[in-house]
Amino acid sequence: MNLKDCKTATIGRWGLCLILLGLAIDLKAQQQQEFSYTQYMDNLTPFNQAYSLLDKSGSINAVVRKQFVGIQGAPSTFIFGGNVPIESIGGASGILVMNDKFAIESNSQFSAYFAKSIQLSDKNFLGVSISGGLKSYVANFSSLDASDPQFRNDVRQTKPNLGFGIMYYSDNYYIGLSMPELTITGLGTAGVQDNTNFRNHYYFSGAFITDLADGIKLKPAAMAAYAKDIPVTINVSGTIFLKDVLGIGINYRSDRAAAGILSINMNSFKLGYSYQFSTSSARLEGFNNAIHEITLTYRFGDNISPKIL
Repeated sequence: MNLKDCKTATIGRWGLCLILLGLAIDLKAQQQQEFSYTQYMDNLTPFNQAYSLLDKSGSINAVVRKQFVGIQGAPSTFIFGGNVPIESIGGASGILVMNDKFAIESNSQFSAYFAKSIQLSDKNFLGVSISGGLKSYVANFSSLDASDPQFRNDVRQTKPNLGFGIMYYSDNYYIGLSMPELTITGLGTAGVQDNTNFRNHYYFSGAFITDLADGIKLKPAAMAAYAKDIPVTINVSGTIFLKDVLGIGINYRSDRAAAGILSINMNSFKLGYSYQFSTSSARLEGFNNAIHEITLTYRFGDNISPKIL
């Protein structure tokens, strides 16, 4: 059963079906990668766990992402992560919990990871990471109408997942390649999720910090994402930091989406907000399809200083 089956539904469900079909068409146009979010340049760990090695402090962070605000069943994403450094071996370990919802479908993932750095020179390091966990897919068709055979059977599947990452980094730049979602077997047969989720995903990322003036720094960043049968998605962003505290940035995605980003970066706390919108006139007219995203990070440990890379 998928969203196309809405055409066989009774008159009483046509309103909901039309909304779901409209959202599905727009999401298909965007071709978003699984668990995508705008502020990747400040927290790359969900895409590449080797990135956790860049911070010598422990941290707890959360990402909340909402699309089509005000429409029931609209896409939403929640990501929670925590990591601690293991200084004695130049390593780090942590956990990630992610949930992606769209209408009756829910895609969840839990994983634990370990990362280790290798010092190549005075300032250059090579980091590698490995992760393992579970992925879960749920489609609650019975919530539409349990009395209709078309909507009677729910889908609930859980499968193991592995991930790998590698990152070359220094004090002011990083370049990384990762495969955080090496799914052992396929999951899910319903709706839009069947087009984008539960496939092996590959990410290439990079960023660097440069001084523009006294107390002003620029951080360009980019990330390319690929999965089989999904067009490559490229993110390009630029952020200006004032005194390492206030960050003002912009982001552009190759699927015709742009975003403005604002962040406040203190020693222990970092708060970020982004407003993403479509740059294409072909998207759903009359709908507020902007995406609001909030990130919050708490860092702990000795001698904490603002982290902008």
